[in-house]
This record gives sequence, structure tokens and C-alpha cells, in this order.
Amino acid sequence: MSNEYMSSRQHPPAGPSYRRGWVDDAVSAIEADQCRTADTHLMRLIVPALAGIDIYLKDESTHPTGSLKHRLARSLFLYALCNGHIREGTAVVEASSGSTAVSEAYFAQMIGVPFYAVMPRTTSAEKIAAIEHYGGNCHLIDDGRALYAEAAALAARLGGHYMDQFTFAERATDWRGNNNIAESIFTQLKGEQRPMPEWIVMGAGTGGTSATIGRYLRYRQFPTRLCVADVEHSAFFDCFRTQDRSHVCERPSLIEGVGRPRCEPSFVPGVVDRMMKIPDAASIAAMNVLSRLLRRLVGGSTGTNFLALCRLASEMRDAGVSGSLVTLICDSGERYRQTYYDPAWLQSRGLDPSSYEAQLNAFLGSAHPLGFTVDEVRNPSDAAGAKLRPNDIA
Repeated sequence: MSNEYMSSRQHPPAGPSYRRGWVDDAVSAIEADQCRTADTHLMRLIVPALAGIDIYLKDESTHPTGSLKHRLARSLFLYALCNGHIREGTAVVEASSGSTAVSEAYFAQMIGVPFYAVMPRTTSAEKIAAIEHYGGNCHLIDDGRALYAEAAALAARLGGHYMDQFTFAERATDWRGNNNIAESIFTQLKGEQRPMPEWIVMGAGTGGTSATIGRYLRYRQFPTRLCVADVEHSAFFDCFRTQDRSHVCERPSLIEGVGRPRCEPSFVPGVVDRMMKIPDAASIAAMNVLSRLLRRLVGGSTGTNFLALCRLASEMRDAGVSGSLVTLICDSGERYRQTYYDPAWLQSRGLDPSSYEAQLNAFLGSAHPLGFTVDEVRNPSDAAGAKLRPNDIA
């Protein structure tokens, strides 16, 4: 390689011939947004009855679009831009009626490309309004089972790019670091009394965030284990239990943002140490309990996470184990005033969280043992790694 070539590579002259024009500007805009919004807070939940067990909540509701999916959308856009899938004027299509669509609409508007969210016709008016607020287009279909196929077909008709969060979530984020959510958690824990968590609890929607966290734990050789909390109507738990990705669930999840009818490509069972399957009524109960403790509303998927965390805390308490536990506030409960926080909505779906709620209040208030159990399974290939490490409660 000539010295002249090396010189031009190290000191490229200014000018459009050495830039990628619109793509460079789009990447810069997304990176600048990340710098402006900084990181989300890691909050400690003070529970005097659980002395020696520190509970931390990473508040993803403070992202500009209000949910954990903001991270995913940012990563997906950068991945697509840097792989040459999105160029100036490229229409972006996604199969989503929830928070991912809202966040992707935000980034599409930022870089000036059209965005289409393919969603069931039954999607709430509030969600449609949130997507349209950021300039997104809502493409409504009658059969939710055709969501993936219609999104791909629409992208083809538009000559656009199907973002496909359920396939690309696990590969769009650099799991080795680069300020991903796992690295952020451990950086923020550095000054704490127990900076190495016993467990991180994460729900599964695409499976991408649990894959990032699980891979990061292994890459850094941390002893922290990953527990994935699945919901009542979802294929992930059975996929993990049987190690068979063909499992499907015919009923849709009532807890938005988590649970899927199929085992999505981005779900990586091998990096998960343990899974719990949380009843919908228990998720709602935990959502209510945590909302009162925080004095602000959280969403249903946060309740799913918090219920699993409380099960682990109870187990640690019974075994005389001290340590810390980390989970996420996925989004604000303000989005769910007409559903999870509406008694009539709950009654119409046969959900009664009261018994779970009473037991959670007793546990968090006085460390009274939890009287209910949930379905759970440890990673069949790593059972030894899931054992508790007894020590004295500090």
C-alpha cells in the first residue's frame, strides 16, 4: 500500500467526495440525540423490611419517547443506516402497534424519512395518535397473525426497508459495551455497597435486550445471573423450558411490550439463566404495588419484571443471601389509564390482582413470605450456575 494512499486515509481532505452525504448526516443526528438525552437514572428502592437486599430500578421511561424501546429504535436505525439499508427518502416499515413504533417514528422524523407502522385494526386510538404525533403512518390490518408478512409486503411495495425488530434486535446493539444498557447498569452501580448484582431481571418482547444483557455478563465474566420474566400468554417460556423454538401461543399477551405468539429470532435462550412465567393478574398487582411505592404510575411490563424480582428477593431472604437485584421501569403507566388502571377493563378480562397485591404488600412491608408460586425453570445446560450462594445478611 502506497504512502500516498495511507496519507489520504489518515488525513482525508474536506469535501463531499470523502463523505457519504445524507447517511453521515443521519447518523450524526441520531448520535447527537443520544448525547443530548444522556442516560436514564438507576433508582434505588428503599425497602427497610428487606435489609441486606438492595433493589435497583433502571428508569427507561425517561427516554424522549417514554420507554425502553427508544434504545432499540436507535440501535435499529443506526444498524440499518450503517448497513446501507436506509438512504435518503427510504420508507421505513415496522410490524408494531406499541412502543417500538412510537420510538421508530421519532427517529424517522428526525432523519426525514417516511415511517409506516403495520398494526391490527383493533389498536387503540391513543397508540395511533402517539405514532402520528411523530409523523408516522399507521397501516391497519384485520388479521394480526399476518403482521410480519404484511409489513414485509408493504416495504416491498414502497421500495422501502422492513426494519423487522423481532429479527434484528439482538444484533443491532453492541453487546460488548458502547454504552448499551448492561454497561450502563454496571457503571451506575460502581459506587454502591453491593455493586455486583445477584440477578438482573428482564422481560422479553423481541428478546433483544435480554440477549444484550446475557451476552455482556458472559463477556465481562460477571457472576451476575439473568432472569427473564415471561407473561401468561407467550411462547418464550415453553421455548426455553423445552429448548424447542417451534412453540407457539395462540392467545395474544395482555401485558403490552412483553410476550410473543412465537419464539422470536432475537430471543437467545442460551444466555438466560432462569425464566419465570408470571400470571397476568400478578403482573397487574406488582404494577400497582410499585406505583404506590414510587408515587407515580408504571406500566404492566414493569409489573411483570417487579413480580419476578420480588420472587428472587424472597428466595434470597429465605436462604440468608445478601446482595442486589436490578430490573427496569419499562414505561410510564400514564399510557394505560384506560386499561390496566381501569377496574372495568380488568373485570371484563377476568383479572383480579387483589390477592397477589395483598401478599406483595405484606412481603415488602414486613418480609412476610410470599404465599404464591409461579412456573419457573433454570437453564437446563447451566443448572449448577443457578445455585444460591449463602452468606450472612448484612
